[in-house]
Amino acid sequence: MDRQTNISKEFLGSGWSFPVTFSAGNSQLQLTKYETNINEMINLIMQTTYGERPFAPQFGSGLQTFFFKEMRPTLQGEIRETIKTALLNNEPRIKVISVTVAFTDLQTGLVEVTINYMYNQTNTRHNYVYPFYIKEGTNLQR
Repeated sequence: MDRQTNISKEFLGSGWSFPVTFSAGNSQLQLTKYETNINEMINLIMQTTYGERPFAPQFGSGLQTFFFKEMRPTLQGEIRETIKTALLNNEPRIKVISVTVAFTDLQTGLVEVTINYMYNQTNTRHNYVYPFYIKEGTNLQR
């Protein structure tokens, strides 16, 4: 990328990669920038439970509260609203356009969440798909 493109994307920010990793050669902390940083932040918000971060107790989405619930249309609405609120409160660089919750596999409890959003400063649209399991994973055969 040229210098001009990087300057125009500076508002997207940069930060630590998640999971936190270090380069093998010089043990430097790996950083992410721009779109990758926003996608990693969305993923982090989706995986974090409220209260998990002592200095930011309201950070996260709290999706873990939906584990083991019956997969019904009302649950789809609850998950959708929880995600919209979590992203509104925790990721100021984006505006959520829509959140779609689909029960992809009732047997395994797979729920796919599709988030359509745009960057606030450029109105560029993007989407993010987050796979979420409501039922506990197991290797046991029935």
